[in-house]
Amino acid sequence: MPPEKSPQSPVFCGRRILISNKVGEKLVGLLHEACSKELVILCHGFRATKDDSILVDLAAALASEGVNVFRFDFAGNGESEGVFQYGNYRKEADDLRSVVSYFAEQKYDIIALVGHSKGGNAVLLYASMYHDVAAIVNISGRFALEQGIDGRLGKNFMQRIKKDGYIDVRNKKGQFEYRVTDESLRDRLSTDTLLSSRSISKDCRVLTVHGLKDETVPAGDALMFAANIPNHELHIVAGANHRYTGHERELTSLVLNFIKPHSQTSASLRPKL
Repeated sequence: MPPEKSPQSPVFCGRRILISNKVGEKLVGLLHEACSKELVILCHGFRATKDDSILVDLAAALASEGVNVFRFDFAGNGESEGVFQYGNYRKEADDLRSVVSYFAEQKYDIIALVGHSKGGNAVLLYASMYHDVAAIVNISGRFALEQGIDGRLGKNFMQRIKKDGYIDVRNKKGQFEYRVTDESLRDRLSTDTLLSSRSISKDCRVLTVHGLKDETVPAGDALMFAANIPNHELHIVAGANHRYTGHERELTSLVLNFIKPHSQTSASLRPKL
């Protein structure tokens, strides 16, 4: 799946950094440097990369506000080493831990973790396991992980995977995209979003942004995060789909204002109420 880029914000160059995860795979990312030690780490979603347009737009906006930004590919995605795995929630939280630890050692002040879609789940799971980042932004993450599987794997996915041990997912042209193993499916189904949400410290500020017309993850999932995370702020963006098409500036503004509440954000970027 090629990275998605927005026409108004083409991918801009940062300093390429390689970070080893705990199993020795090299994670590839881009650091956009600013005149401070504050750092925000951005996490992509399912089958996406660090060059996803949502992350690129956020990186550009944050860098313009004087905040360092690091966007990277999870193992098995984009340029990073490793084999793509369906599920993999805990391993992606582990990858994120490796990234946070690297920059903490470099004396950066990590002020927020931001994730879109599955990346939202990664940053929330991280916050439930470690309590060292003050702000988390969950953009369109899924609460009910048992939902949405049949949309990718078909209605009878449980019977097929029990029979064969795996399911090969193909695109509309019949071309192979990735394999779902029984183990990786169980990883997703055993990830307890309710427990992890309630395990996030009340000292950690969490923002959930979700599009009311999200066609991939129902907006009702955002309400479940709001009901179970101790220190939570919720913004439902009317008219927005999963990728915030036509609402990119509003999304960027909401995230920026949450992370940098006292910054002089451009009035042109603020959402119209």
